[in-house]
Amino acid sequence: METRRLTLALPTGPVGIGCDIVGSGPDALLLPALSSIATREEMRPLAERLASRFRCLIPDWPGFGAEKRARLPLSPASLHGVLDALLAALPGPYAVGIAAGHAAPYLVAAARRQPGAFARLVLVAPTWQGPLPTAMGPQRRPLYARLRRAVEMPGLGHLLYRVNLSTPVVARMMRAHVYADPARVTPTVLAAKRRVTHQPGARFGTAAFVTGGLDPVETRDAFLALFGPGLPPVRVLRPARAPRRSGAEMDALIGTGLVTAQEIPGALAPHEEHPEAVAAAILAE
Repeated sequence: METRRLTLALPTGPVGIGCDIVGSGPDALLLPALSSIATREEMRPLAERLASRFRCLIPDWPGFGAEKRARLPLSPASLHGVLDALLAALPGPYAVGIAAGHAAPYLVAAARRQPGAFARLVLVAPTWQGPLPTAMGPQRRPLYARLRRAVEMPGLGHLLYRVNLSTPVVARMMRAHVYADPARVTPTVLAAKRRVTHQPGARFGTAAFVTGGLDPVETRDAFLALFGPGLPPVRVLRPARAPRRSGAEMDALIGTGLVTAQEIPGALAPHEEHPEAVAAAILAE
């Protein structure tokens, strides 16, 4: 494995990120999920299983990951800009673009803006709503925005973040909807995830994601409108044990007939929990 430091030219200024490169062959872009515990390392088991067929490029999202966090305004517009800058720095073309969770709609939007960049797309457990809008409904977005501002505040925000991402909270979250098999949340796995949450500046990405501040759309109809003519072939890998609400959004997308679909084991992080099944589904095409 090779690791590069990339400097992305964004309107707000240059931003540095890490990017792992695994394997050889046609290029594949692997985008990790956006979440409190997301990092490019979560894609390595999948990349290792694709390495005999593809040269896998795995970047971190600015504001997330296991390294010092790049600071930039975290919004859908800024993340769309990140992908455009990434594709300018690493133009491909890509034999396949693979995105997990909340990264999926960003990848789809980038593929629409940049025709020809990807020969096909694979969306692993795609989501478009952050945890609070998913659990409590979108009608409370003003409340979610206030909560985000509270977590971003000096002093108080740090305390709120630590309480809400303590080790028991992270363990409960992972057992409830990240992994389908609670036994996979071992002390080793949990310690690695806790290191992610302890990175300097980690609370800003978490606050943005959890409160829906990084939702690229605000309605299911707008999410479904991302798909259709003008895109390369899109395949959705739908985990069998995805949480009910998130699974319903995946099923709505599959029901449009605009994508092909395959059921795989796991919950919201099947690329971590079952990388061999995810790789087999990708390599079968």
